[in-house]
Amino acid sequence: MSRVDVLVAGGGLAGIAAALACADAGLEVVLAERRAVLGGATYSVERDGRLIDNGQHVFLRCCTSYRDLLRRLGSERMTELQPRLEIPLALPGGAVRRLRRAPLPAPLHLAPVLLRLPGLSAVERLRAATAVLALRGVDPADPAADARALGEWLRDRRQSTRAVHALWELIVRPTLNLRAEDASLAMAARVFRTGLLEGADAGDIGWASAPLRRVHGDAAARALAEAGVAVRLHASAGAIDRRGDVLVANVGGDEIAADAVIACMPPRQAVRALPPAALDPGTAASLGTSPILNLHVVYDRPVTDLRIAAAARGPVQWVFDRTAAAGGGGGQYLAVTLSAADDLADWSTARLRTLFEPALADLFPPARSARMEEFFVTRERHATFRAAPGSGRSRPAARTPVAGLYLAGAWTQTGWPDTMEGAVRSGRTAAAALLADRSAAPRAKAAA
Repeated sequence: MSRVDVLVAGGGLAGIAAALACADAGLEVVLAERRAVLGGATYSVERDGRLIDNGQHVFLRCCTSYRDLLRRLGSERMTELQPRLEIPLALPGGAVRRLRRAPLPAPLHLAPVLLRLPGLSAVERLRAATAVLALRGVDPADPAADARALGEWLRDRRQSTRAVHALWELIVRPTLNLRAEDASLAMAARVFRTGLLEGADAGDIGWASAPLRRVHGDAAARALAEAGVAVRLHASAGAIDRRGDVLVANVGGDEIAADAVIACMPPRQAVRALPPAALDPGTAASLGTSPILNLHVVYDRPVTDLRIAAAARGPVQWVFDRTAAAGGGGGQYLAVTLSAADDLADWSTARLRTLFEPALADLFPPARSARMEEFFVTRERHATFRAAPGSGRSRPAARTPVAGLYLAGAWTQTGWPDTMEGAVRSGRTAAAALLADRSAAPRAKAAA
């Protein structure tokens, strides 16, 4: 049985961040990942010679930890970041209304966005602006805010159904993967305060311009190797338990002893892999999950010149042009992301096509004369934890009751939603706790 300083169980963004932090501190690190590539929930699959992302994972300028990780991986050049927030809003019939922030300090920079939202009366716009500003007074760390639903809070501020759809769903649904009605007020406050209200440029949108396997998986493999981290793929870590002064884990059929373990796993997997004292199964299960569907649509010719767009009405939510990222070609490849897709998760591909083919043609009229060459679906049934009221108290801290065992993952206590930024922050937090405890241990022994 081999022995190392740290075993990182899981090769998603949390595990990558944790492993690099520990290696940078001079520790011997093994990272175990059950899949064939690194990247966790952000991955690509091969289809007909193309690398297809499982979903479109965007980030904001305020996602400083994630962007710092990209720089460390050397893959920031494979992403794009808007110089100024702009959301092209696709309207039925082919019109586009561009929601741009103004070159003004926050929150005045949002005034043009509120003014250009379609279909709202002057009173609805005023009430929406008042409610957005009121979020500055909501503390995301307040247990009372965690316990309250955003939908209830919005009704108290007289937000109309049209305003909820035009503004609140536009922001809340893709960031929290829940409808505004079902989301935690605390998590919504985190999104609006950090992304829109505390800095004028914080909400500028970024996305990968290359397949996620290259941006995250391949780049992380190189960075980890350079840092001296031993990466084991096709090696799931389980049966983790303490034996004397070490933690022992079964890694791909082999036993590895480690002074410390950082478990970077989804809640259900963590409950199975960790000792009972480490994580309350009931607490982890109470988080629940929320699904995301991604529709992959390939036309025989270009149907829109928009790189990214939100839909003002209808079943389409967000659309991304992935033609260049997937290898180009004469046609156009669009990815349609459907967050909080509980109602659609079990629909067949044929049924989804029946609904979305005409909906896309309504938004992009050139699609009416184009041939849809491919239509396929990737389903992430457990894409994120369910950021519902009360979810904050169910998110565990990095330290567990088991000495030397730490938790990471976007579902842990990061203060952020289940995002790439949250995942990276969790890995760094767990590594910082491990390093602090390791530093304190010799002093405690000396004092004794």
